[in-house]
Amino acid sequence: MTFDQQYREYLQLIEDGLKSYLADIREDNIVSQAMAYSLMNGGKRVRPVLALAFCDLLGGDVQNALPFACALEMVHTCSLIHDDLPCMDNDDMRRGKPSCHKQFGEEFALLAGDGLLTYAFDIIYAVGTIAPERVLACGKVLSSAAGIDGMISGQTIDLLSENTTIDMETLQKLHALKTGKMITAPCEIGVICAGGNEGDLKNARIYGQTIGLQFQIVDDILDKTGTQEQLGKPIGSDEENNKSTYVTLLGLEEAQSQANALTQKAMTVLRQYGQKAQFLMALTEKLALRNK
Repeated sequence: MTFDQQYREYLQLIEDGLKSYLADIREDNIVSQAMAYSLMNGGKRVRPVLALAFCDLLGGDVQNALPFACALEMVHTCSLIHDDLPCMDNDDMRRGKPSCHKQFGEEFALLAGDGLLTYAFDIIYAVGTIAPERVLACGKVLSSAAGIDGMISGQTIDLLSENTTIDMETLQKLHALKTGKMITAPCEIGVICAGGNEGDLKNARIYGQTIGLQFQIVDDILDKTGTQEQLGKPIGSDEENNKSTYVTLLGLEEAQSQANALTQKAMTVLRQYGQKAQFLMALTEKLALRNK
């Protein structure tokens, strides 16, 4: 199977899974509409794909990982809804469409994000296809990545860093928490679902942390060099909010060099798995070369 075929197969599983879970939301009210609006608004689905791919890498059944993959995407979508709010980044567009709060109002966007976050854990703790201790381990990985030990702390540093210049150490900590944790989590969850060992979990963490940083540097580059048509949202928001980025601290050329080095580091981890890692290696390259 080619990379594109495999990616489409993963995407189809994820899209069908998300639609199925949304269908289980009984009340067709404005909050459930807002949840569906943002959750089904496209996107690369990188995080759920990583969960399925790491499960596949170790010979696991991707159907066992699918509920966790869908839960990851719900938590990620929650973060995007909240990120776009006027009290955060104040972005009016997301993936070429009005942000959730522009479409439904701030109060309902806030509730939609909360609804997706809590629903994600409803899904996780209903899983009965793998051992209960693995279910609990996956739930712990996701809650830690999304909570005060992860994404929330990263967002806090981000907000406190507006209109000021921060050093590289602080910037790296910010994105290790805000972006890196939620990219590392699916890699770990895929390993847990497949019954991988401690060595596999360590590799998943190293890979996820590395790709999380690569992903953020590329984001910073695109915010400087991309177009609104490519990204589906206004460009230059980092500069508008006076945020320090890898581009402002390193310059475009050095930022690109850092991204390239991180790509190679991630590849080194994957090479331990030989041909079985072919999909993940191709995905790693495509994430480095993406233009949106």
